[in-house]
Amino acid sequence: MEGTKPVNKKLAAALSGGAVLVIALSGCSSSDDGGNDKLNSWAKQVCDAVKPQAQKIEEANAAIQKQTSDNSTPEAVQKTDAQAFQDMSDAYKAIGTAVDNAGPPDVEDGKTKQTNAVKELNTISASYADLKTQVAKLDTKDQAKFAEGLKGIATQLGKLSQSGSDALKQLEEGDVGKAMAQQESCKSASGTPSAAKG
Repeated sequence: MEGTKPVNKKLAAALSGGAVLVIALSGCSSSDDGGNDKLNSWAKQVCDAVKPQAQKIEEANAAIQKQTSDNSTPEAVQKTDAQAFQDMSDAYKAIGTAVDNAGPPDVEDGKTKQTNAVKELNTISASYADLKTQVAKLDTKDQAKFAEGLKGIATQLGKLSQSGSDALKQLEEGDVGKAMAQQESCKSASGTPSAAKG
């Protein structure tokens, strides 16, 4: 009986939605914004901090995906998932701290946008920490129960990846997004070659 496998696939699918959130934060190439130095240095500070965390989140995703494709035992799945959720929780916390430390971007409502984004990142971090606790408590001896528990976690993950990025999107609107798009570290954060290894 290998009832956990399809559920695990769901988990992996839900997770990859979460990765989108960081990619949203890491911008993409765009035209020149006329050079607001203050804003550019803010964007550089945030992007440089986001890059290693984006990689951490991608690696956590990859670990779960790998565990999904193998014929893994519930124990192995539990261990991998718990570690991945912990890593994601840490990464989002670190991104929140980076946005907080950078101060408000030099745009209209910069302070509000910054505060909302930090709050959102910390909430996401706490949600992943909570998922880690839930995974760790699942009964690996009973495969059916374990699969049922994973299903619940996959549902929460799906919601988390949907809800997560509103304040981040607002933070990145307009000039902030343009400034971030010009940072090398933001460009490469969304296209890390590490994904090819798996």
